[in-house]
Amino acid sequence: MEEIKFHHQLPIQLRFNDVDKFGHVNNTVYFSFYDLGKTDYFQAVCPDVNWERDGIVVVHIETDFLAQIDGTEPIAVETAVTAIGTKSFDLLQRAINTDTGEVKCICRSVMVAFDLVRRESRPLDEEWIEAICRFEGRDLRKHK
Repeated sequence: MEEIKFHHQLPIQLRFNDVDKFGHVNNTVYFSFYDLGKTDYFQAVCPDVNWERDGIVVVHIETDFLAQIDGTEPIAVETAVTAIGTKSFDLLQRAINTDTGEVKCICRSVMVAFDLVRRESRPLDEEWIEAICRFEGRDLRKHK
């Protein structure tokens, strides 16, 4: 399997309520970190996203928790698109300690483009596909 290079990183500010009574970040909070990473990725990479019309929704998600995040650690979420279909794409994200580089958690998602007005899935915009491939440095299309 090819090593994934992460070109997008978003620092995460841990909040008091992210930490449970054991002193580490609660596992449910990781998903809000990944949501922040996804949103920032698409705002940075894809041109002209109209968030009132264009939706990107999760249809599958799986997460591997590798190590606890202590409430005082410097954390960032890294995000990469790994494959692109007609209406969907595969997203790989991970939470890391920015001082040590230790990977704390890995998340794999399948995302679908969604028309918020019609309330149905739709094909990905070709300009988004091209922008993502350019940003990731390779052609990620499943069907060429």
